Amino acid sequence: MKLENAASQLEALGNPIRLQLYRVLVRAGSEGLPVGSIQEKLGIPASTLSHHIKRLVDTGLVFQERQATTLICTAHYPAMQALIGYLADACCADGTCPPLSSKKSRIRSPA
Repeated sequence: MKLENAASQLEALGNPIRLQLYRVLVRAGSEGLPVGSIQEKLGIPASTLSHHIKRLVDTGLVFQERQATTLICTAHYPAMQALIGYLADACCADGTCPPLSSKKSRIRSPA
């Protein structure tokens, strides 16, 4: 992964609505979710949702598929794994990162 791609994806996920949207799609699994269901879960107007979905699609983190009259959005797991791998490889190359094997070792964000 190139630095520019990683920066674009991280910038897209830096928006709270897009991060929440992406988390919903990741949790939905490989089946994805119809746009209407996403809108219900997030409680945002359709036009706002469309804008945020487009940004995630443009960065390659999400893809869309039309099934009859329904638009299904799905997290692009290979892109997510590539971003995580890029961060781990680029940032932890010298061995300074703690292992992620334990939930106790995870850093918690302030409330």
